[in-house]
Amino acid sequence: MPIERVVTGIPGLDEILRGGIPKRNVVLLSGGPGTGKSIFGQQYLYNGLRRGEPGVLVVLEEHPVQVRVSMSQFGWDVREFEEAGKLAIVDAFTAGIGEAAKRERYVVRAPDDFQLLIDVLREAIRDVGAERAVIDSVTTLYITKPALARSMVLQLKKILSGMGCTSILISQVSVTERGFGGPGVEHAADGIIRLDLDEVNGELKRSLIVWKMRGTAHSMRRHPFEITNEGIIVKADEVISVGRG
Repeated sequence: MPIERVVTGIPGLDEILRGGIPKRNVVLLSGGPGTGKSIFGQQYLYNGLRRGEPGVLVVLEEHPVQVRVSMSQFGWDVREFEEAGKLAIVDAFTAGIGEAAKRERYVVRAPDDFQLLIDVLREAIRDVGAERAVIDSVTTLYITKPALARSMVLQLKKILSGMGCTSILISQVSVTERGFGGPGVEHAADGIIRLDLDEVNGELKRSLIVWKMRGTAHSMRRHPFEITNEGIIVKADEVISVGRG
């Protein structure tokens, strides 16, 4: 049987993934600061909305109002999709404090309460019939309790996959870190995409590599990508070599 895939719509990425992310996979999107992780996640969600696939975005590090502004700068105006009940933004940042936060529909009143976040996430997925989900960032959930990282990711995976979502969990690493952000999380995820920003011949270059993706063959090479006014463009036909000490 052919694999059901979710087309990311990010230019060049679906080519690298041989057609898209296998349906219901939970993908860890790992990278250091400035690599474009949030843009990647938002672009993936917005492309889904345009294809008629509802989505959920969980924000743990930024005010939902700021997220909408950031997305609109790429031409991704999500308000109409929220009003139509096709997109839910889950506020796990403000705890409902502040005038703007009071207007949010999905609020995690105690962002450090993982079970509460799960309950609000479930409600949001159910309400919009979400097929795509992005959590930005999952690292925030376990940064003070790293021993729970793997179990948290597994629990999220069980809910997201079980409710029919193909998901991206954004994971932060430090500039020099070789891992994927949290002990054991790479084993819990179905796929890992790593974004990097490296100095090459005196110039910072962005690159992407798919470390693993359950259920599909994929490029094993490191590809350069750019962040443009319209989002991320991956150069699937180019390969970049990054020297690491």
